[in-house]
Amino acid sequence: MTVERIENMCGGEGHVIIKRLLGEKELNGKCGLYAEVTLEKNCTLGYHEHHGESETYYILSGEGIYNDNGMKRSVKAGDITFTPDNSGHALANTGLDDLVFMALIIKD
Repeated sequence: MTVERIENMCGGEGHVIIKRLLGEKELNGKCGLYAEVTLEKNCTLGYHEHHGESETYYILSGEGIYNDNGMKRSVKAGDITFTPDNSGHALANTGLDDLVFMALIIKD
């Protein structure tokens, strides 16, 4: 497992903490990312698009606003988001606590 702190990820505000649970060898080229991601208070993951892959978020704790191709909605623990190929998304922590979620990128 590796942990990264990325500033202004995808043009977002603040930083994102990514705990990569599996490495390239375990993902065997079929999965681009399997990680626990943390957005601390007032941090965002900027809007970005996926091409040749899809991404799913499973919200573990906290609350935020999810931008699904320009349509915004609230998310909280237990919610799932899905961004298909050739679509985009963003996520902002709007709560007082960390927004923690699992991220899974599957290559098409």
